[in-house]
Amino acid sequence: MKEKNNMQQPETYQDLTNNLKSALGILELDKNSQLYRDTTSICDYLAKPTFQIAVFGPFNYGKSTLLNALLGNRALPIDLVPTTGAAIYVNYGEELHAKITLKDGTEVSERGTEVLKRYAILDDARQMRDDVAAVNVYCPHPFLQTGVELLDLPGTNDREEQDNLVRDKLLTADLVVQVLDARKLMTLGERENLRDWLSDRNINTVVFVANFLNLLEPDDQKQVYNRLLFVAESFRSNLPNNISNIYRVDALPALRARLKGDVAAAQTTGIASFESALQSIVAAQQEQLAVKLPRIEAIATKICHSLRAKAETVTAEIATAQKKHKDKIEIKQKAEKLISKGFQASVSDFEIWLYQPTLLQRYQSEMALSLQEGSFDAWKLKFEREVLHQQQTIAEWVNKACEFFEKEQPIALLISFPPSPQVSLPEPPPPPPQKSIDSEVAPVAIATGLGWLLGGPVGAAVVGGASYILNKRTGYEKPPESPEAYLNQVTEICSEAAKNYLARFSTDTFSMLQHYKEIAGKVICFHDSKEPLNMTVQQYQLQLVNNLIENLEAQLERIKVI
Repeated sequence: MKEKNNMQQPETYQDLTNNLKSALGILELDKNSQLYRDTTSICDYLAKPTFQIAVFGPFNYGKSTLLNALLGNRALPIDLVPTTGAAIYVNYGEELHAKITLKDGTEVSERGTEVLKRYAILDDARQMRDDVAAVNVYCPHPFLQTGVELLDLPGTNDREEQDNLVRDKLLTADLVVQVLDARKLMTLGERENLRDWLSDRNINTVVFVANFLNLLEPDDQKQVYNRLLFVAESFRSNLPNNISNIYRVDALPALRARLKGDVAAAQTTGIASFESALQSIVAAQQEQLAVKLPRIEAIATKICHSLRAKAETVTAEIATAQKKHKDKIEIKQKAEKLISKGFQASVSDFEIWLYQPTLLQRYQSEMALSLQEGSFDAWKLKFEREVLHQQQTIAEWVNKACEFFEKEQPIALLISFPPSPQVSLPEPPPPPPQKSIDSEVAPVAIATGLGWLLGGPVGAAVVGGASYILNKRTGYEKPPESPEAYLNQVTEICSEAAKNYLARFSTDTFSMLQHYKEIAGKVICFHDSKEPLNMTVQQYQLQLVNNLIENLEAQLERIKVI
């Protein structure tokens, strides 16, 4: 069962087809939308190697009978209830056979066309099988051997699904044959289809065939035929000048005559005149672009219009994104100034707080007293809290910068405290002769808050976190003469220890703070590279849309001069 095509794949439209398909992807159209379906159909149309003649009209208008009469064979199902619901493609084959292609890729091929009754006929609910992808019939007729393909379309007065199928398929036809019922000439639905499905889509290669005229009385036949002429004249068909666009064909008598081989009888049915006209039209237009170009322009123009609308939308999105980016930069620049100002102020406050004279004035007396009273740990806890407050104030600005500028947190501002002071105390004064040592030391111990551990030349005490060394040799020329003098010496020593502690803390923390300022400065900093924004998805899309518009327009101009 060889299937034959004599025409080659037209490569003229390959670039145009590719760009139209790309446009469908860019536009993201709903696959059920009319523009998507029309564009898909026109791409199929441009890729077809055959000259397609599509026959359409309402159910039971004799479309299949007309094609069978043209082929001189019962190639297509007729007189069936329900009737055919599929688009049936008829091509040349060395013997009559049919092929059904299912959506899963399975092919069912049989001699004759009985298989169509199982796959191409509507069921009792007037629904087509949902597993059928394509229906093809192959017939050994000379007309088909010239590269002509006949397309038998479902009736158009039954279901919306069939109407949509017919509407889509008409766009791929090189020549449209609209079958009319002479008994109810040009209904409102048919006039609307003529306008919406054909005229408005620049499908102007249309031939009208009036069937059933033989069933009317002679006087009525003449009146109806005159009306047919008026319909045909009102439709500007793009056909050769010497070819009419309206024919009377009595389809069923023509089929019967052809099956019997009765040439004379067939001649009276009008089938011969119609067949001759088809051959002339095919011969005149098979190699001409005039048939395809109007439809190509109509669809490509709609696609370009949609692409321009898309470009406007994307351009607006880019402008909005750029404005947002600019506003974001301005906000971050302002934020940098505010955060930097706040950080510098908090650092300056801490530096003032750490300034040694200020620090000593504020804390030396308190710390010295805590050393005397044995409450150094409590004083230190309070001091650390005040330092932590300063530390947190600075850290808050750095945290804001990290959050605002989307940077990683740097190392924290580490502040270490000197070890607890070791205080060297002088030897207590000698007791008066009349008093015991214990009674003399006790008042000093109580006054200083120290618990003495005396023994040998050195005594030691640990009170409130501070270490005390009790030296009997203190460097003084003579020991204090009274407890009051001794207490003054202890106060002086503790004050000196506090001064040394605070001075060391000030120096060490200043150094740490200077190092931290360098680290924080890298965080509290917004750098705008001043370079063009990187190519965004929208910018790439806009470039692609503009390129497609340019290519489509250029390709349309090119094929006009072919």
